[in-house]
Amino acid sequence: MQEEMAIANKLAWGTKAYQAWVQAYGTPDELAVQLKREHKYHLRYWLKYMGDPAGKRVINLLGSHGRKAISLALLGADVTVVDISDDNRKYAIQTAAAAGVELDYICADVLHIPNEEKLGVYDIVLMEFGILHYFADLSSIFAVVRRKLKGNGRFILTDFHPFARAWMNTPNLTEPNGFYFDERLKEGEVAFAKLLPENERSELGKVLVRSWTVGEIITAIGAAGLFIRAFEEIPSSSDPRLPEFYTLVADKMDIELSPLHP
Repeated sequence: MQEEMAIANKLAWGTKAYQAWVQAYGTPDELAVQLKREHKYHLRYWLKYMGDPAGKRVINLLGSHGRKAISLALLGADVTVVDISDDNRKYAIQTAAAAGVELDYICADVLHIPNEEKLGVYDIVLMEFGILHYFADLSSIFAVVRRKLKGNGRFILTDFHPFARAWMNTPNLTEPNGFYFDERLKEGEVAFAKLLPENERSELGKVLVRSWTVGEIITAIGAAGLFIRAFEEIPSSSDPRLPEFYTLVADKMDIELSPLHP
């Protein structure tokens, strides 16, 4: 199942992503100017958990267009991005060059990073916004996270809150019409589709995604031997009664755990 997802998602993310980012954020030169001015704003959810990034090794898994990675590099971090889309890589590398920072960008399936062992380990693994639904099995991606963290290294994950699915497309939140416990593999629009003119969207491939509950996410991170330090729920900007996304912080602890089910 994961291989099927990876093939479909690589194809979808390899078609017109560069064009979409230019449409949304401007040319790489234009975005670089904005990032040099506002890079701390783009890191506002994470700096309190990172401290000063200067001199730290950070790997941004599924780092997409690179805005967060470049923002970290502007603060002095040594940043590597892994992402499946060559269009994403092209846009990020050009933006980093325009911003005057170095960015190591690996275009690969994050579960099959070429010569992964040569990358060594990192102080921080960052994953952010719309990423976990690309995995059919959470244990595989969190195993990568653990391998890439040094001892006492920190994992920071920000993603859309699973609860929000229960209220999708519901005007005024009068009643839920989503399915929180949905385990099906689903076909959907690639995330950047809405940034393109409507007459160009028919050329885009579809992504394959699988939804996860909060319990499944937390359990999988704990099972990977990562010690959860915080689970911060961020309210929706349109309705602060409900969560829109969350940030989870976990540290790598070198301890041996007893079986959960003896």
